Amino acid sequence: MTSLPTRAIGPFTVSAIGLGCMNLSHAYLPRPDAAQAEALLRHALDAGVTFFDTAALYGFGANEELLGRTLMDRRQDFTLASKCVLAEIDGRRGLDGSPQAIARVLEDSLRRLRVDHIDLYYLHRLDRNVPIEESVGALVRAKEAGKIGAIGLSEMSAATLRRAHAVHPVAAMQTEYSPWVRNPEVAVLDACADLGVAFVAFSPLGRGLLAGNSHAAALMPGDLRAGMPRFQEPNLAANLILVEKLRTLADQAGCTPAQLCLGWLLAKGPHVVPIPGTTSIAHLDEDLAALSRDWPDDLIAAVDALFPFTAPSGPRYPRDAQAQVDTETWEGEPLA
Repeated sequence: MTSLPTRAIGPFTVSAIGLGCMNLSHAYLPRPDAAQAEALLRHALDAGVTFFDTAALYGFGANEELLGRTLMDRRQDFTLASKCVLAEIDGRRGLDGSPQAIARVLEDSLRRLRVDHIDLYYLHRLDRNVPIEESVGALVRAKEAGKIGAIGLSEMSAATLRRAHAVHPVAAMQTEYSPWVRNPEVAVLDACADLGVAFVAFSPLGRGLLAGNSHAAALMPGDLRAGMPRFQEPNLAANLILVEKLRTLADQAGCTPAQLCLGWLLAKGPHVVPIPGTTSIAHLDEDLAALSRDWPDDLIAAVDALFPFTAPSGPRYPRDAQAQVDTETWEGEPLA
């Protein structure tokens, strides 16, 4: 139970805003120490968050271990999601969607999480060397064995979703979605609505930039964002102009830019569940406060107008990362 508004993901009722746990252990710098990360997770649960999202990839298992030692004494209080296919292979990030690899990664995740069942288990990316039907089939067998409860996909297209859904109902599609990444609106957001699939929006605050929390000067060497074109000059300077315009709009609406981004997403459909990530308890509380107010149509339309598909400067991903996503691109989108 939660005091927050709720939404449905497959058979689960979850807080309408969940918590993306990646940056507690992976990708972004600086990272919190163990005590800070554990305190953030416990605070989220106490504040009513009932949807926690991790993956085998994050910290090469460290994020799952963090959740395992911190939250599992309250396992009945939340819905747990993790992911396979992207994981550590021979000490490096690797992609393997074969049934054998999926089964192996799942067993490792169960051990690290200290559970015998993961509620929602995603294929983190599409392995183009393995038919999606085979990868989904591995998850079906895991579900039949009682090791997972529902099946999800991440960063995949409407066409791939429909192929997967024909094998077994898909509970959730997780893809980056925010005012400056509107690719889901090309096709997959509507496909989810048509099929009754929840849409889980990761990086809903533009990887921190739209919330005013990330500037190039503050990015440490090794931070994933430093290699992303939108965080590099001259793109960054142009994108920061958009950020300031968003801040002005939020000030006029009496909210923060982060809250406005989350309100915009919540207004995109009852099947949309944003999962912002943060290392700050204050920022977490700020995010959750977006659930306590109404978001009028004219304000949502103003965000739409500020961020047409062509507004952001630079590709979303560098070349290697773009090659691993199956999401639709919009006509004319710059690709690395």
